[in-house]
Amino acid sequence: MNKENHAGKRPLIGMTLRQLEQVAAEAGLRPFAAKQMARRLYVGRVSEIAEMTELPKQARAWLEENYTVGRTAPCRESRSADGTVKYLFATRTPSVDYLTYGEGGRDVEAVYIPDKERATLCVSSQAGCKMGCRFCMTGKQGFHGDLSAAGIINQILSIPESESLTNIVFMGMGEPMDNVNEVLQAVEVLTAPWGLAWSPKRITVSSIGKIDGLRRLLDETKVHVAISVHTPFPSEREDLMPVERAFPLGKVMELLRGYDFAHQRRLSAEYIMWRGVNDDRRHADALARVLKGVDCRVNLIRFHAIPGFEGEPAERETMERFRDRLNALGITATIRASRGEDIEAACGMLSGADGQRPSASL
Repeated sequence: MNKENHAGKRPLIGMTLRQLEQVAAEAGLRPFAAKQMARRLYVGRVSEIAEMTELPKQARAWLEENYTVGRTAPCRESRSADGTVKYLFATRTPSVDYLTYGEGGRDVEAVYIPDKERATLCVSSQAGCKMGCRFCMTGKQGFHGDLSAAGIINQILSIPESESLTNIVFMGMGEPMDNVNEVLQAVEVLTAPWGLAWSPKRITVSSIGKIDGLRRLLDETKVHVAISVHTPFPSEREDLMPVERAFPLGKVMELLRGYDFAHQRRLSAEYIMWRGVNDDRRHADALARVLKGVDCRVNLIRFHAIPGFEGEPAERETMERFRDRLNALGITATIRASRGEDIEAACGMLSGADGQRPSASL
């Protein structure tokens, strides 16, 4: 990538067609030029404005002075024995600022997970997180900033495996519904015919259940939704997830019951399991009651140890009994395979401050 300083220039990636039409007008171009730019950005995956050869030379020169494509390669990567790759992305560089709000000071991580015919990228929506879940490394570091749509889309476009991706999950650093405007804009870029033209069925957005943002996600998109549950009992959930006070699981489920999850989209409940904490039959029965009336599947997740949290992972046999009990009660439940634990890329382990070796620029 061109190393010149683009300070003060807005990135073009992450922009919607309407925003690109505004850019085209500023450049003295007709509205159809916006589709040409979108095609170059999201299909051609250019890294320099000079590559947008459909545009007149004078317009390209004006764009170079005022905008930048906005793609930056990951600055570090870590590779797991199981094939998982964790990429570290800078949130601020000499060429582009990917934060719309916050002081910065922490980078973000995206995790590439190959699995037979699937190739999933777990993307971040914030640097750090405000939610403060006790079992999560991201939550323990606090909040450092909201990523722009450009910062989200850059993770998708700028990894080496970009063109082979089959699925995107918003399960990286941050609470997506705490940055809902930028997340919705990124989803539009991913799914619109002028953008990457993905089916919404290839995208899952995870949330602790921040209700206003979740309602917008449900109303404005058809992506799959995952809700962090982890225990069916409010007092226990509040101890693990302080946001239970502001967004009680009961209220979240009340909202979800108003939407159809049997056809175009899927709802999952994420349930990390700790030994002797939330892994017995009483919890399974209560979880089935909480999920009653919602077409929902449960993903059981083995806890991955982090510093400063005393919990231990549930035994495999215990998780299997829990799964079988839920299935007997009419709740589809599966045990999610752990990936990337040896490089701290598994669920709850992302910190935005790790990596093994420098990666080349685009």
